[in-house]
Amino acid sequence: MSTAIRPYRPADLPALYEICLRTADAGGDATGSYPEADRELVGAIFAAPYAVLEPELTFVVDDGRGRAVGYVLGTGDTAGFVKRFRDAWLPRVADRWPAPQGEPASLSEVMAGLLHTPERMVVPELAAYPAHLHIDVLPDFQGGGHGRALMTAYLGALAAQGVPAVHLGMLSANTGARAFYDRLGFHEIAVPDSGELTYLGRATS
Repeated sequence: MSTAIRPYRPADLPALYEICLRTADAGGDATGSYPEADRELVGAIFAAPYAVLEPELTFVVDDGRGRAVGYVLGTGDTAGFVKRFRDAWLPRVADRWPAPQGEPASLSEVMAGLLHTPERMVVPELAAYPAHLHIDVLPDFQGGGHGRALMTAYLGALAAQGVPAVHLGMLSANTGARAFYDRLGFHEIAVPDSGELTYLGRATS
């Protein structure tokens, strides 16, 4: 059976958590970096809230048997999404991963800090790129054109909503991902003090 790009379905949500975790270490598997109780934490930050709050902007790679093995997801309005994240998403997960008190003592606490500070997504230098996205494909399904197909679907959906431009933040160390984005016409956006992240953007059309 052949793979295909299709819109997200609510039954895909557990797969989105898995894909997010298995690609969270600069594109590699981060499962061993978290205790079992925290293995959905990265998905609760970078995948699930988008699928739940903006399902119309979530697309998956279907392996031909109904299983999602990759996704692209995001928002057309970063500032509005931050408010929905705090008001509608954070109450669902805050008890499971409380905000750390003081300096984070583990990777889980670092991630919990990100979970509880969605306002970090609003960066003044990115105002001309109101949408943002996350895209991940399981290693066994990379290199087959799925990433480009996902991005085409996502950019088309943004353009249909009248959103002019999109940005993303990526780990600067992930050189493979940077090459992929360069091929898709993304360019670097200068953001002071961005730490280990590089910000990229492009028009939706």
